[in-house]
Amino acid sequence: MEDRAIALDRQFVERVSQQDFLEIEQGWCHTRLGLSDADFVGIFESQMKSRLLDLESRKMRARNQGFYTIGSSGHEGNAACAAALRPTDMAFLHYRSAAFMIERARQVPGETSLWDMLLSFAASSEDPISGGRHKVLGSKRLMIPPQTSTIASHLPKAVGAALSIPLTHRLDIDSALPEDSLVFCNFGDASANHASAQTAINAAGWAAYQQVPLPLLFVCEDNGIGISTATPNGWIAANFKDRAGIKYFYCDGRDLLDCYRVSRQAAEYARVKRKPVFLHVRTVRLMGHAGSDAEIAYLSKQKIFDNEAQDPLLLSAKQIIEAKLMSPDEIINQYQTLKARIAAIAMVAVERPKLTSAKAAMAAVIPPVNDKPLTHHNLTDEAFAQLFSADKNSLGKPLHMGKLINMTLTELMARQQNIVVCGEDVGKKGGVYHVTSRLVERFGPNRVINTLLDETSILGLAIGMAHNGLLPIPEIQFLAYVHNAEDQIRGEAATLPFFSNGQFSNPMVIRIAGLGYQKGFGGHFHNDNSLAVFRDIPGLILACPSNGADAMGMLRECVRLAEQEQRLVIFLEPIALYMTRDLHEEGDGLWSHDYCPQEKAKALPYGELGVYGKGKTLAILSYGNGYYLSRQAERELSKLGIDCRVIDLRYLIPLNEEAIIAAVSECEHLLIVDECRRSGSVSEAIVTCVHERLGDLAPQMARLTAEDCFIPLAEAATLPLPSRSQIVEAALALVGEQALVGEHAVDDEGSETIQDAGVRQVL
Repeated sequence: MEDRAIALDRQFVERVSQQDFLEIEQGWCHTRLGLSDADFVGIFESQMKSRLLDLESRKMRARNQGFYTIGSSGHEGNAACAAALRPTDMAFLHYRSAAFMIERARQVPGETSLWDMLLSFAASSEDPISGGRHKVLGSKRLMIPPQTSTIASHLPKAVGAALSIPLTHRLDIDSALPEDSLVFCNFGDASANHASAQTAINAAGWAAYQQVPLPLLFVCEDNGIGISTATPNGWIAANFKDRAGIKYFYCDGRDLLDCYRVSRQAAEYARVKRKPVFLHVRTVRLMGHAGSDAEIAYLSKQKIFDNEAQDPLLLSAKQIIEAKLMSPDEIINQYQTLKARIAAIAMVAVERPKLTSAKAAMAAVIPPVNDKPLTHHNLTDEAFAQLFSADKNSLGKPLHMGKLINMTLTELMARQQNIVVCGEDVGKKGGVYHVTSRLVERFGPNRVINTLLDETSILGLAIGMAHNGLLPIPEIQFLAYVHNAEDQIRGEAATLPFFSNGQFSNPMVIRIAGLGYQKGFGGHFHNDNSLAVFRDIPGLILACPSNGADAMGMLRECVRLAEQEQRLVIFLEPIALYMTRDLHEEGDGLWSHDYCPQEKAKALPYGELGVYGKGKTLAILSYGNGYYLSRQAERELSKLGIDCRVIDLRYLIPLNEEAIIAAVSECEHLLIVDECRRSGSVSEAIVTCVHERLGDLAPQMARLTAEDCFIPLAEAATLPLPSRSQIVEAALALVGEQALVGEHAVDDEGSETIQDAGVRQVL
């Protein structure tokens, strides 16, 4: 069977020459639709450019000069969608949207879309959007954040971006999007079945049903197939036509004028009504899923031929001819001229520089520092007193970490008007553990947003808001719930700087309550002790305070990292330490601290370790609950004559390796206490770091970790976790005091002492 790319190219010329066009119901006049002759021809030219880029990409791949062949052929109707919108309407694009991209570029002077896209095909480091890191459709000037999603993970953030448009103007916050703009988001019919699509569309309808303004245009480009799996006839309409809160429109994407007509109607509805729209666009997929996809393996020849007969370029050519704007010969001549032009550009593009080092590839993992001036409000003594009038009895008194985080959030939100807190139950309830209590009374529902019960929507909301000048602090109720939505962190937020060469970023602070040791409240979903999901995400920062004093300074620093350095930050709050006030005995108050206003507080810089004691015989390195238990163990060890220091990592990802080495290098022994599981835990990285950096000069090391086990219920919840007595035993074994092991082991309240546990887990 003839190569279908070659066949499609040949057939276009032959059928235009012969005016052999498929008859479909139409009859729209471009001038009556408000399209000038020049714009009508211009949209058609954008469609042809998109098609010819698809053809050239396959030639480049055959020459091993190009590296991407998933094309837009059959979906060129989305050029009409672009024409119906404004260049200031943010667009999150599906990968078959080259025609949209080209048409939008046509509307903005100075754009060189063919050159840019061919650099992208060639993976040149001069590609203006990704710098050669991936073939993506994106542009800062065109308000198109780059997408690498082959499914629908970009839909949740489109909801967030759309919600942010009226929100920023209600809050009088400087924003990237004009007040009368909307958000465009397109995807395929197969992707519509994905959980990310379902959750985003549900969230949009949920918000709109409650009259929340949400100017959003969902566009489902329905070509009837997902790689080789057919979409049932009528499925998209049946599934989405009657969704609560969402207006449904339909058009024929093969027909440029019909697509433009309905896209304008849909966009006008979303823009004026400030409501979400679902635009169902009929399309056809041509040349298979990608260059490597042989459709003949799963489609009949006749089906392939029938699809090719529906080529939208042929229908657009027919409309242009009938409008007497171009003759068949003029269309063919323009098509051939564009083909030669694209081929010539490609020959230059493939010679342009490529990424040649890991350093260059990694350069965009961390976004550039925000060079815009920060607008923070200073709080006078009177304003501070008024802000905390409901907490006046708490000021000047030792408080637990949960309360200190609440007060720090309060002051941060008072100082920085762009901070928005969002999540399940964060409003009047104040969160599951009341850490966000009184925030909604102080700052209102525009800044403290109660979301639906859906972690994907929460994170998508935050990502979208971050695109438009807001600084989101989303809350995930429990660490285990992150797994429902981890792709929003890894596949969307963290990758955005990388795939945009630092031009786009998702600065935010994601607050997560997590880790184990909750007394009387066990079970895996509320005591998740695995951080492995975060450890493989480049560019992410993970902070974990162990006490209230650190929590104040670290939360302020995390907000600074997000706002000033545009970083994606996880702020992991140990649930079991929220209400902890004492360290050794009831009433000692050693784990309680006074609230210190930001202006009077000493800064706690990113990566700074916490060090208690100056001992050189043994260093115990830990974090979170492990640091708390290690401080308890340190007192037992000091009674036995073991000279200790206890180190709190504070920031777990990335590790401050220089600070770790400086803190442990003068010690004879190093015990790493890690409350997370033995496999995939931070302690693995610490052992590697110390060995690699100190070699034979490294202190003698041991590791005490949790078991590779989920957390069980009730009193059994602490059994897989390190305990105070195990830390003492492991420390004694490490420093060579085995005779004391067992003799001085101390049972932890409510848990069984396992004599061999500490020794067994020491390496």
